[in-house]
Amino acid sequence: MTRVLAGLPRAMQTDWWTRDDLRHDKGRLIFAGQDAAALASRYDRPLFLYGATRIRANLARLRTALAASGCDHRLYYAMKCNRFPPLLRMLSGTGAIGIDICSPGELDLALASGFAARDISFTGTGVANRDLDRLLAEPDLHINCDSLSQIRRIGERTPGRAIGIRINPGFGTGYGDSDRLTYAGARTTKFGIYREQWAEALALAARHRLTITTLHFHVGCGYLSQQLDAWERAVGAVGAFLADAPQVHTINIGGGLGLPHRAGDAPLDLDRWAAIIARHFGAKRSNGRGLTIAVEPGDYLVKDAGILLLDVTGVERKRDTLFVSVDGGFNLHPEPAHYDLPCEPIACVIADADADRTAWQPVTIAGNINEALDLWAEEHPMPPLAEGDRIALINAGGYGSAMASNHCMRGEFYELLI
Repeated sequence: MTRVLAGLPRAMQTDWWTRDDLRHDKGRLIFAGQDAAALASRYDRPLFLYGATRIRANLARLRTALAASGCDHRLYYAMKCNRFPPLLRMLSGTGAIGIDICSPGELDLALASGFAARDISFTGTGVANRDLDRLLAEPDLHINCDSLSQIRRIGERTPGRAIGIRINPGFGTGYGDSDRLTYAGARTTKFGIYREQWAEALALAARHRLTITTLHFHVGCGYLSQQLDAWERAVGAVGAFLADAPQVHTINIGGGLGLPHRAGDAPLDLDRWAAIIARHFGAKRSNGRGLTIAVEPGDYLVKDAGILLLDVTGVERKRDTLFVSVDGGFNLHPEPAHYDLPCEPIACVIADADADRTAWQPVTIAGNINEALDLWAEEHPMPPLAEGDRIALINAGGYGSAMASNHCMRGEFYELLI
């Protein structure tokens, strides 16, 4: 929700999401140096905007934190988060990051976007034989095996290959401690090899002369500072697996680093996060093994670097609810409906920028999909809006366009990297 300071001049009011590249200036929303409403007026469809400068800044911040851990490190961007080709080419062009994929189709796109096979890491589930055949055609591609079946079938096809193994440490966490965003814990999940399967996994690898060079774990999505204690429990559980795998030289801690979605969400404390990594995998704990830490950020790099611009198609009160209808629904960005990770609505133009917010009204932002759950926000304070106005949904850079569907045949949108 917007932090409302009623009675104060507009210039003295702040929004929790405001930063240099995302702010109102004289009532107009400025994103990545562009007037959002003016830019949207050039298009006649919903528009995803991504800010390259913000992505680079997020990448630099994460690299600085990892350097402070004292561990050698490697970054892989999680393509499933956002696969817009200009964005991928921009990342490959930095030379500072590899890419994490989870399907053969993503492999082909990664290669086409400028990533070399040696800079690509695959971690996937439900991998079919046809998937393995395509993946194994790239000998420099790193593969993290998610199941005993994958280990066996890779061993049968390419004995002697180096592999990683995705483990499930039995502990996990996610944004707001949500069960839907926690991938390891009390509830058994499909991800990774559990401790009770570990001996069989090691035996399978030995049988086929597979060298286990990487342990991978990914225990949740969107965790923030208040989840770091739970995240450290998962990190600590990896030690038992590591002790049995003397050839492992890389620990891949997955992704899941979160960003604020609501007022009151504190940003992830990267210093504390890096200290946890150092505490468990630094030189003092690795017995001279010299472990490299791999990280697979997706959201952390691109989520807050993207907005979704929508047109207001109607404003109408029904009983006690003031509905603001827009020309894009949850099919364009399913994450809020699936995972309760909101994309907060912002007016692109505030007509009376100098007024206080006592005139703002709580509204429900409704999409154009013929489903009752297609609501972007409920009882959300907004300035007066009318047909033809535009709103922006923030935090739309990750798991939006990449998850979009053509439900109700309303799947058309544009994307632009600026």
